[in-house]
Amino acid sequence: MVRFSSFCAALLMIQPACAQDDAVGKFFAGKRITLIAAASTGGGYDLYARLLATHMPRFIPGNPPITVQNMPGAEGIMAANYLYNVAPKDGTVFAGLQRNTGLTSFYQPDHPGPRFDPRKFTWLGSPQQEIGLLIVRTATGVRNVEDLKTHEITVSSSTRNAPSSIYPRLLNATYGSKLRPIEGYDGAQGTLLAVERAETDSHASGGSSASFRARYRPWEKAGQAKVILQLGMVRDREYPDIPTALEIVPEGEARQMFEIVFAEQVMGRPFVLPPGMPAERVDAMRHAFDETMKDKAFLEEAGRRGAEIDPVSGAQINALLERVFATPPALAQRIRDIIK
Repeated sequence: MVRFSSFCAALLMIQPACAQDDAVGKFFAGKRITLIAAASTGGGYDLYARLLATHMPRFIPGNPPITVQNMPGAEGIMAANYLYNVAPKDGTVFAGLQRNTGLTSFYQPDHPGPRFDPRKFTWLGSPQQEIGLLIVRTATGVRNVEDLKTHEITVSSSTRNAPSSIYPRLLNATYGSKLRPIEGYDGAQGTLLAVERAETDSHASGGSSASFRARYRPWEKAGQAKVILQLGMVRDREYPDIPTALEIVPEGEARQMFEIVFAEQVMGRPFVLPPGMPAERVDAMRHAFDETMKDKAFLEEAGRRGAEIDPVSGAQINALLERVFATPPALAQRIRDIIK
């Protein structure tokens, strides 16, 4: 009797979930989902979107195919505005945003571009967390992060609001380094070329993709450059003995500032649902995303294509944004003053 009662209790718990899956499956059956990629074709954001589009349908009830539609513009703001204000709120459209899009209105409260509250999106998650690297030419005489306090060195950067300029200025303000960003280079390749040509002494990256690593590793092996600092929440497995910025700055306000700025590193390559979706479809899509991140076929293809997988859940991203936007006003303003 006890066993039968336990079985019945378990069955009663399972039945609502089964009914929910059936309802979601009936909705998605015969439909096609559009995945908006907030970047042009061929780049890292596009790669992750197409990997997800290939493998995630197997885990969505009803198995709807996913088509990628590229919508670059305004550093991801255009796609975010479309998803928030225009796209259907039924699960047939979701987006892959750029990792800094969710923090634009935090850094620039008066920015006219964002017409969305990032906390009201339902974040699916990210396949990857980013860790940036500070790479320094050995000819500068800089051997470790302590030397940054006594050696003034230049840092190649694309624009003032890029991580390659923001991180050095924040290190100067909190750690006492003497980094001098040189802005105006054309994207990641241009900033690395500047180091290769010895036009600048170093580069502080916002991420460390496979293509990025392939570019600087020959310099590292030849002893021409070295990684002296990591720019993210955790240490990269490849550099277990190199500290992160969080480990070298003073505790308290300085560390809080880096934790806030590095929030976008945790977000990595974020995928997001529009606000106002039915709860059962949100649950189904989040479950499908999480299952995809563990799927053997997905992981094998990601490995072949050089896409690193170190996933973050959607719930973690939503919680992270809540913490960022709850930053005390005085501290938030100090961050804005430093990086503007």
